[in-house]
Amino acid sequence: MAKVVRFSELGGPEVLRIEEVEVLPPGPGEVRILAKALGLNRAEALLRRGSYIEAAALPSGLGLEAAGVVESIGDGVEGLNPGDAVSLVPPRSMLRWPVHGELIRVPAELVVKHPPELDWEGAAALWMAFLTAYGALVDLAGLKTGETVAITAASSSVGLAAIQIANRIGARPVAVTRSEAKREALMAHGAAAVVLSEGEGLAERLEAAAGGGSGLRVVLDAVGGPIFEPLTAAMAPGGILVEYGGLSPLPTPFPLPAVLGKSLTLRGYLVHEITRDPAKLAAAKAFILAGVAEGAFKPVIARSFPLDEIVAAHRYLESNDQFGKIVVTV
Repeated sequence: MAKVVRFSELGGPEVLRIEEVEVLPPGPGEVRILAKALGLNRAEALLRRGSYIEAAALPSGLGLEAAGVVESIGDGVEGLNPGDAVSLVPPRSMLRWPVHGELIRVPAELVVKHPPELDWEGAAALWMAFLTAYGALVDLAGLKTGETVAITAASSSVGLAAIQIANRIGARPVAVTRSEAKREALMAHGAAAVVLSEGEGLAERLEAAAGGGSGLRVVLDAVGGPIFEPLTAAMAPGGILVEYGGLSPLPTPFPLPAVLGKSLTLRGYLVHEITRDPAKLAAAKAFILAGVAEGAFKPVIARSFPLDEIVAAHRYLESNDQFGKIVVTV
């Protein structure tokens, strides 16, 4: 028996429970892991509220990120052994492979040997943020040296990963945030400029931060809503806006004049585009692990909670006050 995070009704953080359940031995091609740290994502909050891309069959587990020690392996698993320190590429289905608990059973293809440069918390916080940012900026948008990229929700774990990836490429990351209080921290974590999303003249302020010229070719957005119009107004002809979130509760207008006038691409994106493609995933893992080894990539941890404070951890997640990743230690 092992402690796992579950919920039996939809709702806020208070519906979460820590329950004792049996975790089956690993089957063929599977690995069972003793968790040391868990990474929190907004997707888990959406699942328990009933607004995720998957619908929970209650009672349900949850969780997309973890790091720990291999406890046992199933038939046919190669390259992994009991005692190995590992972290997890997010599963494509949180319902099929929930990972928030003491003991985790997952397909071996999701398991990566723990990067020695990172501690347990850093390893648990690595893959969702950096795979998402890599897939959007490198694989999809083809961000190049010398280009400027605007990154909204810049203080999120994905936003901070995107800043680090842009800097490693030699691009210029402009951080877009709601809070003046986060300006100094964003600059300290690699932003070339910080632009506040609130107030008048956002498009003009973005253009100024980009250094003038023809505008931004690449925008990475997690917000949606009314910000779409100033973002696209600041974009260059032929530019691409990659949308990977939807944090705004307000309707998202379609900026038809900018899209037509500049031949813009507005592209929805899910990290599954990388994780379901073995070749793309291999390239992404190599890129990210190289960045970690060089010291260019390091997850930013906002705060750590013990497992028995999982409700408090989710409340903090929904406060939007964090700078970086929230992790839970086991």
